[in-house]
Formats: sequence, C-alpha cells, structure tokens
Amino acid sequence: MNLEKIRQNTTGTILRFSVPAIVAMLLTSLITVADGFFVGNYVGAEGIAAVNLGLPIIYLFLSIGLMVSVGGAALAQMAFGAGEQSACCQTFRQTVATTVVFAVLTGMAVALFFEPMLDILGAQGQVRAYFKSYYGVLLPELVLMVVNSCLGMFIRGEGNPQFFMKVNAVSVLLNVVLDDVFAVVLHVGIAGIAVASLLSAAVSFGCLLYYFIKKAAVYRLGAFSFSAAVCVKTLLNGSSEFIGEMSTGIAMFAYNFVIMRRIGVDGVTAFTIVGYVSYVFSMVVVGFGQGVSPLVSFCFGAKEGGLARRLRRRTNALVFAIGAALFLMMTALADWYGGLFVKNITIQEMVRSGMLIFTVSFFFCGMNAITSFYFTAVGNALASALISLSRGFVVLLACIFVLPAYFGMTGVWLAAPVTEAVTMVLCAVLVWKENG
Repeated sequence: MNLEKIRQNTTGTILRFSVPAIVAMLLTSLITVADGFFVGNYVGAEGIAAVNLGLPIIYLFLSIGLMVSVGGAALAQMAFGAGEQSACCQTFRQTVATTVVFAVLTGMAVALFFEPMLDILGAQGQVRAYFKSYYGVLLPELVLMVVNSCLGMFIRGEGNPQFFMKVNAVSVLLNVVLDDVFAVVLHVGIAGIAVASLLSAAVSFGCLLYYFIKKAAVYRLGAFSFSAAVCVKTLLNGSSEFIGEMSTGIAMFAYNFVIMRRIGVDGVTAFTIVGYVSYVFSMVVVGFGQGVSPLVSFCFGAKEGGLARRLRRRTNALVFAIGAALFLMMTALADWYGGLFVKNITIQEMVRSGMLIFTVSFFFCGMNAITSFYFTAVGNALASALISLSRGFVVLLACIFVLPAYFGMTGVWLAAPVTEAVTMVLCAVLVWKENG
C-alpha cells in the first residue's frame, strides 16, 4: 500500500481493492440464489420457506466470524501500516485460530436447538422436515464459510484480492454443477443441495490453505503466542459487526415469526424471494466494506485521518449509485424475477408488491453499512455498534412487530426502508461529531 497513490487516485484505489471483494461476495451470494432456484423448482415453495426459517443460523455464524475476523484484520492492518511486521503476523495467526474455535463451538451449540427453534416458529409438516434435512447437512459448511471468509480478508489485506475472487468463482461454478447433479440428476432433494454447498466450501478451503502455505507475502501460517490483550481488542473492535449480523439474525427470526402467524408459508416464501435481491446487494456493500476497510485502517495507522474520511465519502457515493440502479432494475423486472422461483400466482403478486416497497431501502442501507465499516476500521467500535444496533435490532424490531399489525404484508415490506432512513439520520450525527 502507498499513501501517495491512495491520495492521487482515491476512487481507483477503492475499486482496485473492492471490485475483487465485490465479485467474491457476489459469487458467494449466487450460491444462495442458485440453491433457492433449485429448491424452488425441484423441491417446492415449502422448501424455500424451510431454508428461510434457518437464516438466523447463518447470521449467527456470520456474526461470530465477522466479529473475530474483521476485528483482528483491522488490528493487523494498523500494525502493517505502522511498520510493525511481527505484531501484524502474530495477530493474523491468532485471529485465524480464534475464528476456527469459535466457528466449531457455534456449530455444536446450534445442533442442540433445532427442535426448540422450529417449535417457536410454528413450523410443521413438510416445512419442518425440509428444515431438518437441509440444515442438518449445512452446519459443517457454515463452519467452513466462516473460516474461508476470515482467510479471504487477510488475502485482500496483503494486496492480492484477485486470488480470493478466483477461488470464489471456482466455488460457485462447482456448487451450481453439484446442485444440478444432486437435485436434477440424482433426485436427492433438499439435503443434496446442502451437500453441494458443503463440497464447494471444502474445495475453497483447500485453495485458501494452499495460498497461505505457498504464496503469502505478509501473512504466513505458523506458531504464535496467544495474547489475551489482542483477543480482547479483536472482539471489542469487531463487536459492531457481531451486533450487526446478530441483530439481523434476530430480526430475520422476528420476520419469520410474524409472517408465519399473520400470512403463512406463502408470505415466508415471497419474503425469501425478495430477500435474495437484498442479500445480493448486501454482499456488494460488504465487498466494498471489506475492500475499503484495510485502506482506511492503513491510512489511520499512518496518521492520515483526512484521507481515511475521503475513502469513506467516495465509497458511500459508489454504493448509493449502485443501490439506486438496482432499485430501478428490480422494480422493472419484478414479475419475471418472481416467476424464476415459483409458479404460484399468489406468491408472485406478493413478490411484485414487495419489490416496489422493500428495495427503497437500497437508497440508504449501503451508506449506513459503509459508515459502520469505517468506524470499525478506525477503531471506533462504539459508533459502529450504535449504527448496527439501530439498523439491525432496535428500530428494525420495532418496525417488524408494529407495521405488519396495521398494514399486513405491506407492513412487512415497509420495515426495512423505515429502519434504514432512521439509521441514516444517526449516521449523519455520528459523522458530524467525528468531524467536529
């Protein structure tokens, strides 16, 4: 990394680091969308609903994985920017080891709570059976997903994001091929689609290990001395990411709870289909966040706070433009898009109305997320946590439980735009306080 190059070509540098991360995250999201396509067309609407009911589990893994990996990567990059090579590498090794331990323990704990979760949601019959078949296989894949994401952050941090992008491309192609083999050729059903995800994640893990054993220039695997102080700093610095993803998981559980009781399985299916678009956009935003975060941390560690803030403003402008473009595209293609997953007219009509309302949130949510990433990258965990709490927990939960009570399914769609608009005001206040 070079401060002068960042200063002279800020937007170009953001794109150079972010585009490979965005492509990698998009490829990751396409695995989810591809699974949804095969589940919807070869299992049915109940299968899509079952997969969505388990999304809080995925967000739980993401919350723990991001807390450790984002927090540790920020510390390592600050040390890198300050020229402290030994501390940089030690932090990397401890972060990877901590991520593995946390991910495995999470998988073991989640396996114990399948039945209580299904009871609370009121899932019965085919939906319940599909849930257990799918997530029973998917838990090991989620462990690998978290570890792969952590390793990918450090690959980007040492300036080689293209490698991680290529690994993700291989993973997506393999997953789609295996989905077709298990669902269409072998007729294994929803469990086979989960196996496809597990196998593709295992191949990615092998490729990433090869990188750190043979190709890494800055971050090398090896022995390390565990530091409790570094561990505490890592968890505190990544706490906002934990809060953000965990809050999203709780919110998703609340969404499913409300929709199952007020609308039923069709409502959950429609929400899932619209949610795929939101998931893809969020992956674009996370890609920008992961791409710009090491740049911000590097600049901040080098005492260039003004340059770090310029990186945040440019990235916010980019995600706003992409969100606006996606809103226009998806509102125009809503009918065609809904038909890709189901042939049920009732569900397709829900998808059409949902796309017009829910995607309004894209005008705000990208900038809110990037601002949260920025505060984490400069070590201001409190500001980042406040943003995450607002958009993923406090305001969102209030909207989820209040708006559907008055407006039905329309209230479900309104929850996200209202939440992100309120959070945008909070972000403006926090940025103003930092600048002041």
